[in-house]
Amino acid sequence: MRFRHPDGSIVHLSYCTNVHPAETLDGVRAQLRDHCEPVRRRLGRDRLGIGLWLAREAARVLINDPAELRALRAELDSRGLEVVTLNGFPYEGFGADEVKYRVYRPDWTEPERLAHTTDLARLLAALLPDDVTEGTISTLPLAWRTPYATDPGAARTARAALTTLAQRLGALAELTGKSIRIGLEPEPGCTVETTADAIAPLTDVGHERIGICVDTCHLATSFEDPDTALDALAAAGIPVVKSQLSAALHAEHPHLPEVRTALATFAEPRFLHQTRTRTAAGLRGTDDLDEAVAGGALPDSTPWRAHFHVPLHAPPAPPLTSTLPVLRATLARLVGGPVPLTRHLEVETYTWQALPAELRPRTRTQLADGIAAELTLARDLLVDLGLKELP
Repeated sequence: MRFRHPDGSIVHLSYCTNVHPAETLDGVRAQLRDHCEPVRRRLGRDRLGIGLWLAREAARVLINDPAELRALRAELDSRGLEVVTLNGFPYEGFGADEVKYRVYRPDWTEPERLAHTTDLARLLAALLPDDVTEGTISTLPLAWRTPYATDPGAARTARAALTTLAQRLGALAELTGKSIRIGLEPEPGCTVETTADAIAPLTDVGHERIGICVDTCHLATSFEDPDTALDALAAAGIPVVKSQLSAALHAEHPHLPEVRTALATFAEPRFLHQTRTRTAAGLRGTDDLDEAVAGGALPDSTPWRAHFHVPLHAPPAPPLTSTLPVLRATLARLVGGPVPLTRHLEVETYTWQALPAELRPRTRTQLADGIAAELTLARDLLVDLGLKELP
C-alpha cells in the first residue's frame, strides 16, 4: 500500500510474511497464493506491499538460480504484490515448534550472518518494483547479550562485518541503481536492547546505509519514550530506515492474581516473550513471560510489558491491554511531521498462532481477515496524519 506524504514523497505500508513461516522457495510461493493475495483481495486493493521473509534455504536457491528469481518477481507482479522491504532477522527455523533463543543465531560475529544479509540485499535489489529505487532490510541487533558481552573481540568482529556490508551495499547501488539500507532492530535481551544502545555501535560503523529499524512493540516493552528515542537518533545522525508497527502486551497491575492468571495464558513454548518493568532503580526484566508470572523474579508494584506481538486491532481483554498508544505516538513522529523520518512501514504480528487458544485464527480465512483488519487500522492512522492513500 502506498501513501503520499504532504511533502510529496511516497510512504510504503506492508505486512511481514514471517507470520506464514516457510523455509523453502515452494513454501514462499504457497504464502503468496494462500495468504498474501487473499489479504490483498479483502482490502480491495490492486496492489499490496509485503515485507518478505526469506529463510536461508529459499534465499540461496534464488541467489544461485536467476531463472527462479525472475519467476518469483513475475509471480509477485501477477498476484498484485510488491516488495520494498525484507525481514532479515530470522535466519531459519522460524516455524519450528520452539524458536526461543535460536532466532538470534547466527549473529553478527558469525560469517553466516554477513553472507545471508548480503544475499538478501542482492535479492531485494532485483525484486523492487521498477519505479522504486530504495529498499530496506531489518536485521538482528548484533547478538543476544550473552556470550557477546563477555567476549572482548565480539564488538570488533561485528563492527567489521557491518563495515564490510556497507561497502557491499555501496557496490550494489553502483551496479544496479538500487539503494538498499539495513536497519538493526533493537530488541529486549539483545546487545542492542534499546535505540540508545544502538547509537555507539552505529556511530562506530559510520555509514548512512546502516541505521535502525524501530519496532514499536520492542520500543514499548523497554518503556522507551518515542520522542526521546527518535530525538536521540536524529541528534546522532542515525537514520530510521524502516519501522515495524507492532504492539506489546501491557499489564497495569501485575500484583493482582487475576492479572497474573491472564498473563499466564500468553506464556507459550514457541517464542521468547521478554518481560520488563520500569522501577525507580531502572529497567528490570526476565527473558521470558513464564519466569515473570511465576513470581519473585520481577517487582510487581509497577506495570509490566511483555514482548508479545498482539494484533493491532484487537487488544487483549481486561485486565490486560496493548501498547497501541506507543505505536500511535511513534507513527506520529515518524510520518506526521513536515518530512517523513522513514518511508517504509511494516505491520509485524507474527504471533497469531501463539495467542491463547481461544484467540487464535482457526482457518486461513480468519487469519487473512485479521491481517486485513490490522492493515486497515494502520491505513486509517496514516490518513489521519495527513497522508493520502494511493491506488
